[in-house]
Amino acid sequence: MNSQIVKSYQEEIELKYQLYNSLFLSLQLEAVEKAGNLIPLLYQSSTQGLQNGEDPITIIKKFFAHHQADLSEDEQNDFLFKVIQYIERQIVLIDALEDAAYSKIHRINGENSYASISDRVKKENLMAEMAEVIKEFGVRVVLTAHPTQFYPSQVLGIITDLMEAIKKGEVAVIRDLLGQLGKTPFFQKQKPTPLDEANRLTFYLRDTFYPAIGQILDKTAEDYKDSLEQNNEFVSLGFWPGGDRDGNPFVTVDTTKQVAARLRNTVTNCYFRDVKELKRRITFAGVHDKVVEIESMLKAELENATGKANVDLNEFIKRIDEVESLIIEKHQGLFVEKVQSLKRKVNNFGFYMASIDIRQDSRIIAKALKEVIKAYPDILPAGIFEMGDAEQIQLLMNAKGVADPNVFEDEVVKDTVASYGVIKDIQKANGQRGAHRYIISNCRGPVDVARVLAMFRICGWGYDELTVDIVPLFETIDDLKYAGEAMQTLYTNPTYRKHLKNRGDRQTVMLGFSDGTKDGGYLMANWAIFSAKEDITLKSRESDVEVVFFDGRGGPPARGGGNAHRFYAAMGKNIESRQIQMTVQGQTISSHYGIKEAAAHNLGYLLTAGLSNRLYSKPQNQMDSYQHEFIAEMAESSYKKYLSLKEHPLFVPYLEEISTLKYYGKANIGSRPSKRGGGDKINFEDLRAIPFVGAWSQLKQNVPGFYGLGSALKEQEEKGNLQACVDLYKNSIFFKTLLSNSMQSMSKTSFELTRYLEKHEKFGAFWKIIYHEFLLTKEMVLKVSGMPDLLDDNPRSQQSIRLREKIVLPLLIIQQYALMKIHEAQGKGKDIPVDVFEKMVIRAMFGNINASRNSA
Repeated sequence: MNSQIVKSYQEEIELKYQLYNSLFLSLQLEAVEKAGNLIPLLYQSSTQGLQNGEDPITIIKKFFAHHQADLSEDEQNDFLFKVIQYIERQIVLIDALEDAAYSKIHRINGENSYASISDRVKKENLMAEMAEVIKEFGVRVVLTAHPTQFYPSQVLGIITDLMEAIKKGEVAVIRDLLGQLGKTPFFQKQKPTPLDEANRLTFYLRDTFYPAIGQILDKTAEDYKDSLEQNNEFVSLGFWPGGDRDGNPFVTVDTTKQVAARLRNTVTNCYFRDVKELKRRITFAGVHDKVVEIESMLKAELENATGKANVDLNEFIKRIDEVESLIIEKHQGLFVEKVQSLKRKVNNFGFYMASIDIRQDSRIIAKALKEVIKAYPDILPAGIFEMGDAEQIQLLMNAKGVADPNVFEDEVVKDTVASYGVIKDIQKANGQRGAHRYIISNCRGPVDVARVLAMFRICGWGYDELTVDIVPLFETIDDLKYAGEAMQTLYTNPTYRKHLKNRGDRQTVMLGFSDGTKDGGYLMANWAIFSAKEDITLKSRESDVEVVFFDGRGGPPARGGGNAHRFYAAMGKNIESRQIQMTVQGQTISSHYGIKEAAAHNLGYLLTAGLSNRLYSKPQNQMDSYQHEFIAEMAESSYKKYLSLKEHPLFVPYLEEISTLKYYGKANIGSRPSKRGGGDKINFEDLRAIPFVGAWSQLKQNVPGFYGLGSALKEQEEKGNLQACVDLYKNSIFFKTLLSNSMQSMSKTSFELTRYLEKHEKFGAFWKIIYHEFLLTKEMVLKVSGMPDLLDDNPRSQQSIRLREKIVLPLLIIQQYALMKIHEAQGKGKDIPVDVFEKMVIRAMFGNINASRNSA
């Protein structure tokens, strides 16, 4: 099977890449004419130079001496920018090729696919059990605007068109699209606004998620129609752009309302398109006119931006039901399945399309509450923040009063106060599912949850029924450790328990991989989250509360990415699994959900993981006490190793001076600042996970994806427990997935790129510390897995990574060259202009990140 996958990848991607890249080289484009034909020579120079231990400046100098000796320094820099532009577009070509061949290079109907579990259930006569599970199970994928991929919307459109042309083999069209790609800018001169980010993501909502989810619902309804009708959350979507305020002062209540309106407009357009198509088939007397009426209703809404013509959801469904009944009663059910398909989507998406989550940092919420108390001293005692937790919680849970956001001058405080009421506004416009969660970032415990409940009562809700879920987000290792205890405190509070009862005795808890990995390293973060889930599940079950876990997963394994379905398949019976909820962003969206086939396939994987957990007892999912203690011991060992690196005095200076960390804020890739807090000084606590992990990725060192794992495994080998590690790998899906995802990080790691730092006066010893841990981790992971090479069990990823890493190598060399030039100028202590090299660093960031699309 592996050899077939390799052969398929080579035929569908590598060979066609060579073909279409040669077509690219024939175009009359400036980047092609100046750099295209010389890129293979630059790649050769880069490879040989690294093998010879040369630094990037030496490699670039030798390249110019041999191939472009007559260029001035300015002309050399111009050439390097053209190389960057060309390679960026080569990466787009690979993306389009992989999308076009998606069904050929993935096991669409293989093991773990949605089709496979459907067949297995039928063969094993478990359809009745499956029907019961479908009534209550759900997958929610939440799209975030976190800047982990840099394609502007016009480039996304070209990728889609290019993919379609490649599928059809339309060479002339492909040539024209490559020409368009060559002339389309990738770099954004201005930062996108939160509304820009939301608009960009509606591209995916409309063109991939809507049809893919519709397809899944129709497939499920073939056998479980009645069950599905009782569950409108079987596959649903969430949305953070416009609602996520955590560290983003550019998100305001006006933005949130605009995004909510945009989401409603998007789904209404989807319905309008479906009804228009339906009208072509439902041409029967007495029915066609009713379809036309529905079309007119939707058209009226789309043409009236004020919202006065908005369609009522219940009325919409009533009219669809009427059409369905007439077709069955009077027209032998002809094309009724198309009407039923539309109705399923309407029940699923309502007029909200994707639920907007409001998110804010606990420290900002506390600051806003202090300002509210200052402005309205009768609401809560002035000294409440100095009281003990129990006393604070009691007072907060019973807070009374009304705060007007307009009395506050501080814009962040004003928005924080107003953000509670905006949820009520969206629910009125889009339905209750339009916005029903408030997420507390950096939640330290039950007091933070009590503060949010108090703010809801004070800032717009009063004693109306609170149709909102308050979601604590636990991120640091310490917070994860005490998460179960924190939830138990909330469950025993009568006021909060009453709130939960009104919410169906269901509590959502979010767990953050990104900041967890940044805080505690790869192995400890994953284990701390797993353990927290077990503890919270136990406390929730004891209190008769159903807990729903919402995972903040990023693209690369260092931020909780990797194989999501394997991760969820590894959850045992000690972890509540009635829902699977996770964030997706950047490369994850484009690689896993960028086309309808991929979206249906990967959503199906998540459904399979969750449904099989509910239906089957899997020994590999269940950890016995020995395995539990064994992983906990390794996690603690790994944590100590990571802390020794994190607490090293050169840790932050290394990132600040050697990596691209400080350039993320200048790249105009997202609306949100790259760090919390103001000023130019970089503090570890203020660093956001994306630039933190991204900086290590740009260095090709990927520390958060492996560091400490090798030392933990080596310690066990020295204790004589190597075979126990091997057995754990074979018998625990959780542990196997952990190692597999770390292999992805290590497969994209190349210390040859920065070997010049080995002799660096300041950072040489620090570089060696990281390098030796990488070598140890690779050695130990291969020993434990029994594989000859990293990702040997995942040949498609292995092939894709190799191809992309090969293409992007000159880009990495150029970026390191530019960084070295900047350091060289700064080291001379003179006012030497470095603008051109800073721009070079930033431009190279784009291609480097986009090339790592398969990290998700």
